[in-house]
Amino acid sequence: MTRNLQGKKGLVVGIANEHSIAWGCARAFHAAGADLAVTWLNDKAKPHVQPLAQRLEAGIQLPLDVEQPGQLEAVFDVVASQWGQLDFVLHSIAFAPAADLHGRVIDCSREGFARAMDISCHSFLRMARLAEPLMQQGGSLLTMSYLGGAEVIDNYGLMGPVKAALESCVRYMATELGPKGIRVNAVSPGPLATRAASGIAQFDRLMADAVQRAPLGRLVDIDDVGALCAFLASDAARSITGGTLYVDAGVHIMG
Repeated sequence: MTRNLQGKKGLVVGIANEHSIAWGCARAFHAAGADLAVTWLNDKAKPHVQPLAQRLEAGIQLPLDVEQPGQLEAVFDVVASQWGQLDFVLHSIAFAPAADLHGRVIDCSREGFARAMDISCHSFLRMARLAEPLMQQGGSLLTMSYLGGAEVIDNYGLMGPVKAALESCVRYMATELGPKGIRVNAVSPGPLATRAASGIAQFDRLMADAVQRAPLGRLVDIDDVGALCAFLASDAARSITGGTLYVDAGVHIMG
């Protein structure tokens, strides 16, 4: 791969294990020459993530639970003190309580809806606000969406409205940060067998359906997503902002 991220510094949030979308992206960033900061959710996740961060030669390795007051700010303080700049951020976290995710959307609890929105959507806004002063030469903010934010997908439930809100935020963020040369995009992969996806009911059926619908007749993998994200983080994508880019073997065109 062309080392088109040489000299760039990026924050990767969302690696849980070697099957994570964020891991596929981090590998692509690293292969393209970027210096990385990597976070893990908590002490339970650390043994699974820290060895991966070491394989990436990540210069910054920290815990980050966006629900814990001050943790996100602490990560950006370290980035500011050690690097003094940030060129890209990957936000690849999402959560909804199981009771709210597995029921009807209209039956979700107020608390569950608010928590899903806070972790999956508002945290991206918070990251953008903290990244902005570190992106004096412009930058790239990336988040992960899914087709269920644009159309109804069986069993996707509450995460559908949450991803729709996230995609809308991307458009507003792109407008507000564009004058500073900061680009904002959502990437929408096809279904992948990740730890996060395991919480969706009948996920195996969803993947089988994707294979049937996809014009390319197959699923995508985390390296497919990583390749797109590495491009979007690079200067080659300097004119791409405000969009939701699909990497799903064409499933999204098969209404």
